[in-house]
Amino acid sequence: MTSDPLLSGQGIDPSAPEARVAQTFPRLGPEMIERVARYGTEETLSDGTPVFSRGQRGADFFLVLQGRIEILDQEHTGALRIFVTHSEGQFTGELTLFNNREILVSGRASGETRVVRITRDGFQRLVTGEPDVGEIVMRAFILRRVGLIRSSVGGVVLLGSGHRRDTLRIERFLVRNAYPHRLLDADVDPDAIGCLSHFGLSREDLPVVIAPGIAMLRNPTNAVLADALGLTEEIDPSQVYDVAVVGAGPAGLAAAVYAASEGLKTIVVEGMAPGGQAGTSSKIENYLGFPTGISGQALAGRAQVQAQKFGARLAVSRMVSGLDCSERPFRLRLEDGSSIPTRAVVVATGARYRKLDVPGYEHFEGQGIYYAATAMEANLCAGEAVIVVGGGNSAGQAAVFLSRTVAHVHILVRAEGLAATMSDYLIQRIASSPRISLHVRAEITGLSGDDVLQEVTWADRATGGSETRRISSVFVMIGADPNTEWLDGCLTLDARGFVATGRAEDGAAAASPYATTTDGIFAVGDVRSGSVKRVASGVGEGSVVVQAIHRFLDPGIV
Repeated sequence: MTSDPLLSGQGIDPSAPEARVAQTFPRLGPEMIERVARYGTEETLSDGTPVFSRGQRGADFFLVLQGRIEILDQEHTGALRIFVTHSEGQFTGELTLFNNREILVSGRASGETRVVRITRDGFQRLVTGEPDVGEIVMRAFILRRVGLIRSSVGGVVLLGSGHRRDTLRIERFLVRNAYPHRLLDADVDPDAIGCLSHFGLSREDLPVVIAPGIAMLRNPTNAVLADALGLTEEIDPSQVYDVAVVGAGPAGLAAAVYAASEGLKTIVVEGMAPGGQAGTSSKIENYLGFPTGISGQALAGRAQVQAQKFGARLAVSRMVSGLDCSERPFRLRLEDGSSIPTRAVVVATGARYRKLDVPGYEHFEGQGIYYAATAMEANLCAGEAVIVVGGGNSAGQAAVFLSRTVAHVHILVRAEGLAATMSDYLIQRIASSPRISLHVRAEITGLSGDDVLQEVTWADRATGGSETRRISSVFVMIGADPNTEWLDGCLTLDARGFVATGRAEDGAAAASPYATTTDGIFAVGDVRSGSVKRVASGVGEGSVVVQAIHRFLDPGIV
């Protein structure tokens, strides 16, 4: 087994896949090989035989019995490069084997090679029927995807200005969907100039996505990009699902995991990427079972794979535009004109941060004003002073995370302090950090700059004074508005637009606290009226609601 970017072994992070070679590319023993072989058929491949190709959907799983399978990366020039070779006892594949997305790499036999070929259906039976093998495979696939992302193998090149709105939008979409990519910043990267010349591009064309085998994409929408990269599921409009989960935040993913694991035909529809608002959190430290914390994106990524392991379908970049509840089965309408028939619906669309009422605010959204503080945003403002607006846990987590790389974090809250809205462990960290300053009874009153934000003015309501500073990054995390516009009057909302649950239309108590006023439609997580806005509670609601779905689908179940 060899590799140049993944297995160099020199100066590598001990937490990286490169330091966990035995887990990333495990070698199964004779007893496991014998069990795995029962799920497929043995074949002998001649030298150079292709076993799968980049862009293919539904690739098979190959276990090498004798010989080698070379894994190839296709660069944007079209050239192929061997970066991993699997030998006896090792297997091919990564996370695309758990879904029906296009695969990122190609594979071919090297020399006469004897393999066990397992189809997608057989692979699904293998990972559920042989849990010890399934654990080895799943761990390897997750580590392999991390390795692809770190080395940009199997990905695309994003060419654009690193601080511009659309470049950031595209990069954020790729990052949150765990798609390997390399950013060439046209403002600072010398390679970007050569790339512009090579492809005959001007700065007016940017941002541009360059990928092998597809036309160059000039400033694509998220939906166009997802289709071009094969990130979307192909939806059969004649397929009636038992349950459709709208939204892939913690609550929606939990509902999908439990519904699929209990045999319900499940699809999850998500407009952006798995994780929801929680997916933008740099680290969640009070989630049960993770004493050192876990990022929202990592938690969502694991939950997504878990749901797909049990057979749930995940349709990413498929925004739901409406719900037809006039007949059964229900029908979800999608923005691309397609629809999904389903016997039950789980509304898990969460909530979005509110915006500030400041002149020029919309102009700087995505170009200085952000709603997430991940590693991507932290890199943009490294060494600079930043502002975090908000007094909840999300704001506190963002401030602590950013303080590691920025010059200083200014937290602005309109209240007298943080005690009423933020967990104590975050308050203590903020108070003890020399790089964080808390400004109470303060609010932003002015924003200025050219194309990107350059200066911010805020008022001190206690003293009546104001202050203007050279700041180019503001993280807004205030309050939340529910994502319920698409529900088309199918159920009752509360005065703030959140979904009312636990009561039937006539006011009588519903059979489930997550039942809405329309039978067969349920709501969980932040979108639900009266819910506790915490990841753990969202996961709990998503798991518990499945019992009520079973009762609705089969009234004979007690």
